[in-house]
Amino acid sequence: MPQRRILSLWFPRMGAERQMRQTPHLAEQPFAVVRDTGQMQMLCSLSPLASKAGLRVDQPVRDAHAMCANLLTRLENPHVESAFLGVLHRWAGKYSPWVAQQKPDALVLDITGCAHLFGGEEPLAHELQQDCGDLGLSVRLGIADTLGAAWALARFSGRDGPPHRSGDSIDQEARATRARATKRRHWERGGSTPAPRQPLADTGRIAPPGKPHSTLSPLPVAALRLDPQTVEQLTRLGLRRIGDLLGQPRAALARRFGKGLLLRLDQAMGSAPEPIAPSAPPEHFSTRLSLPDPIGLESDLLAALDRMLPALCRRLESRGIGARTLRLEVFRTDQTMQWVTVSLARPAQDPDRLRPLLAMKLPELEAGFGIDMIRLDAVRTEPLHSRTRTGHLAAGAAVATRLMANTALDDLAGRLGARIGLEQITRRHPAASHLPEKTAQTLAAAWSEPATHWPAPPTPRPLLIWRPEPVQAAETSAPPDSFRWRGRCFVTRAAVGPERIAPEWWFDDPDWRTGLRDYWRMDTDLGDRLWLYFAHGSSLSPGWFCHGSFA
Repeated sequence: MPQRRILSLWFPRMGAERQMRQTPHLAEQPFAVVRDTGQMQMLCSLSPLASKAGLRVDQPVRDAHAMCANLLTRLENPHVESAFLGVLHRWAGKYSPWVAQQKPDALVLDITGCAHLFGGEEPLAHELQQDCGDLGLSVRLGIADTLGAAWALARFSGRDGPPHRSGDSIDQEARATRARATKRRHWERGGSTPAPRQPLADTGRIAPPGKPHSTLSPLPVAALRLDPQTVEQLTRLGLRRIGDLLGQPRAALARRFGKGLLLRLDQAMGSAPEPIAPSAPPEHFSTRLSLPDPIGLESDLLAALDRMLPALCRRLESRGIGARTLRLEVFRTDQTMQWVTVSLARPAQDPDRLRPLLAMKLPELEAGFGIDMIRLDAVRTEPLHSRTRTGHLAAGAAVATRLMANTALDDLAGRLGARIGLEQITRRHPAASHLPEKTAQTLAAAWSEPATHWPAPPTPRPLLIWRPEPVQAAETSAPPDSFRWRGRCFVTRAAVGPERIAPEWWFDDPDWRTGLRDYWRMDTDLGDRLWLYFAHGSSLSPGWFCHGSFA
């Protein structure tokens, strides 16, 4: 069985370089990504120019602007950076099928049995570094027998140890006391003098198989993935390198710092197992068609869709997923690309439902000198549960009719949404409120189900309801014989009511500050059937108001 080999990839500037890839002018001056901690803003990712200006990660923004006046900053977007790490996860699959993410900015690859495909570990590391450079990303890598050792090499190889803050370094002693430094060397270094470190490349280091001790001994103790408090305590005791810990009694270290220190040390040395759990990259549903000769007619594009849609829908059906948003990309012979996007009111995996929507968007595409490649992506997908007909024949037919009606309505919403946008298509739904103007709510048709039941009100409601308008009438709770509204005088022929409605005391609605209302249906001499109410005026003066009109 071959020796296990782990490759750790660390992207120290991933947040800043991701935005620099989208906006190239950010690379022309110092740039940093800022994390909002609630109390202050801290730098979380720096561009190379920002690092040359002396800025550092976890530095307050106000201090950074004092050091570098022309610093550009943008807020961190954790969701976008997590998605970008998922893209890098898919890209790293070309080197090994065993890839795991270490959020927020690292990947781990098990390259056991894979390095010989690239000519060895050094050619693999060189090719990986070159690919990252082509992508505009800075990378540090480490290859070792264990995950802990590879992690340590990727982040701490070629770097100086932590600054001496305990006061026991010879650089911090007075000039007169430096003559006694040779007598204290064993106490200052925590043991025997470590071997001098070899110069390391900035991009990482490849540890020889089976030699973790000699590889990790020169590295600082922070390379063991310890918490900052433990690192500080070890530094105060003079245990600054991993080699200093290897010569110490394990029982004393466990009593002083707990079992976590020994566990990390054993994992780095290979004495304790540390499995790698590879996370599957997010599924990406797409299909591509390369054309031998450029095309430019709409009929040719439709013929290409007829070949691409069935293949894409078969993949979606095998995963039990339906497409919610599709993107059609056409690549022209002049090295340019154009795309259109369509969305559906319900996820679908049927080519007959997807083809009409894409056909409506084809006139927006310009062929130019010709199209030589077409790509169809399911940008947004949702689970789609299959339905099975059961029961008697009549019940099955009724269920099928209902499902077909829902599909037809969803297809209609999708066609209208392709022209005016899905957010412009709405439907009315019942709402849980006893107030007349709040008994219904408006929802987006594409993200809501049709209402199956509307609760009946205690009394008939008017066809039109508007905001209450004042009515000139006698200030009594009895229906007025005559009143004036909107500049017209009305005579009451019949009055039906009252229906008392109380306001929602748990909400402060300005329209209901008049208190209790007694609603009446008024038949007037002019033929209007109005919905009037008398406000008893808990906080305002009482009076009559018109709230709606019957048919």
